[in-house]
Parts: sequence; C-alpha cells; structure tokens
Amino acid sequence: MTAPWPPAAGPVVCVGETMTALAPEPPDSVETGESLRLSVAGAESNVAMYLADLGLAAVWLSALGDDPFGRRVRAAVAAAGVDVSGVRSDPNRPTGLLVKEPGPTGTRVHYYRRGSAASALGPGILDDPRLGSAALLHLTGVTPALSPSCAALVERALATPAPDRPYAISFDVNHRPALWPDGTAATVLRDLADRADIVFVGLDEAQHLWGADLDAGGVRTLLPHPRLLVVKDGGRAATAFGDGTQVTVEALRTEVVEPVGAGDAFAAGFLAGLLRDGDLISALRLGHITAASALSVIGDHGPLPEAGTVERLLGLTERAWAERNTPERAGHTPSSPPLTGRPEAGTRCAHRRWRR
Repeated sequence: MTAPWPPAAGPVVCVGETMTALAPEPPDSVETGESLRLSVAGAESNVAMYLADLGLAAVWLSALGDDPFGRRVRAAVAAAGVDVSGVRSDPNRPTGLLVKEPGPTGTRVHYYRRGSAASALGPGILDDPRLGSAALLHLTGVTPALSPSCAALVERALATPAPDRPYAISFDVNHRPALWPDGTAATVLRDLADRADIVFVGLDEAQHLWGADLDAGGVRTLLPHPRLLVVKDGGRAATAFGDGTQVTVEALRTEVVEPVGAGDAFAAGFLAGLLRDGDLISALRLGHITAASALSVIGDHGPLPEAGTVERLLGLTERAWAERNTPERAGHTPSSPPLTGRPEAGTRCAHRRWRR
C-alpha cells in the first residue's frame, strides 16, 4: 500500500529517546543552586505531546528503564494524551538523564545517556502494529547518533523509496554535536534527510553542518528530494519548499524564557497544520504559534494559547499578521503563554495549498 500525499488522516507515530531532565530554577546555576527541577525531555515525545495538544492522535514508541525515572517519563507523556502503550520497560538498562545548565550565552546540556534503555532500540520497533494505521512516522537526527542499532532503525525506516511507503516520514535534522564523532554527522544527516518526505532543519545547524554561507535556498539545493523542506531561521522566519513552491512566514516575536524544545514544538505545529488542510501558510503559522509556547517555559513542553486565539491568529490576513503589534490587535484573549510584540516583518508569499 502506498501512502497518500499529503498524508491522510491517521495517527502520527514518533520514535526516539526521552530522558529525565534536571534544571535549576532561574537565576540559579547547577553549581550554586539549592535545588533542581525535574521534568522530561525528548525531541520525539515533545512532538507527540504537542500534536496531542493540537487534537491529533499521537503515538510515542521507545524504551525506558524499569526505574522511577522511566515511570515518571511514561506518566508525563501519557498525561499529555499520547499513546504510550508501545513503550517498552527495560529491566537491564536505565532511563537516560540530562542536566540543563543555563548561562548568559545560552543553555548547555549535559547528557548521561550512554547505555540507556532507548540506546538499545533497533529496526524491530518498526514492526510495531501501531504503525499499521499511521499517517506519518516522525524521526530525528538524534536517534542515529545513539548507537549502531538506533542508526539501523532510522536506516531501515528510510530504505523504502518514498512512493512505496505505507506512511509519510518526517525527519528533523536536530543535530546534537556532542553525540557524534568528529566529522561524521554532516554526511550521515544529509543522506538521511534527503530520503525523508518532510524535513525540518535550522538554518544555523545547516550552516554548521554543510557550509557557513548557506541560505535557505542553498539548503534546498543540498536536499532536493524531500516533498517538503522547512528551513527555520531562528526567531526570524521559516521557509517551506515544496514542488516548485516556496513560502516564507515570519515568526511571532515572543519573550524567551528558554529556547530548548522550541524546534520540536514548531515541527509539531507545522505537521498539525499540514495534516489539517495542507495549507503551507497555516502550517508555518501554527508552527510559530506552537514554538512560542515552548519558548515561554523552562521545560520543553509549555501550554498552548486558547483554541480561539489560535484560530484567530491562523485566520489573519497577511497584512494583519505582519502588522500585529499587541495582543489586542490580534484579537488575543489572556492565555498562557502570551504572544506579545510584533514579528520582524510580514509573510512574503500568498496562500498556497500543497500539491501532490
């Protein structure tokens, strides 16, 4: 069976590791703070939780240690409305751990995940029956860096040519330099990304991986095969490239508490918009709106604005989106997180629906 394009209705299945996360309460540091806040952190489960927030059926497949951290992670992801029934408990390997170290120049992340339960994932997870009804499989570039078996998992998922897949595959490059041996990430991640149906990559990470002088169009030249490529330019804009289609939507200006998790939130918002009606402008806008919720909190998963606020933002004309200066002008009602200020500039393309 060949998957329809754009993806039809059905669950989004997200595969990858989620860890326990520890972080000091601002303005404390890890070295001087008296306490650490415990949360959960994982790119793929972040996407699954935001998809569930946005009303989509989301499944998370992974493995956790049979330990208190693993039980906490499972409960937190399930509480967001995600199907975690396919997550395995490993009696011999622990749940991974990360520690966030906020600083004046950004947040450093220290990983303690070697030998974790999820590092033992392999291609067999793709035989899970929950994938039988999936519209979309979401993977990231974190997974192939965890172990040879995890790399084989991603390789198997992308081995089937796009026209012959039973579901579409979304791939977020999500480059984590600390996980890769020197000089290996650029080639592997480019090859994997170019075989996916939908790809997300930050312009900064693309420049780090493949050339400091790249712009969004240059990234598309390097990755010509995905049906959709989304290049995120930090807090400025995101551009979606399709079959002869290029659409750019400027980001909403938002107060940033911590940037970790915003890329996952953007991916979830974009995928939700794409699955909703295939309109690229709406999908990019929903990506920006969802990312703003992650930027507003210390953890990876923040609350979305009220549904009515989201619908009003999605329904703005291009000019109103571009000229939006205050919550009142957007018809915003008080919610958490607030979307304040105005974007850097306006959208640059008219509405276009993604074509087969």
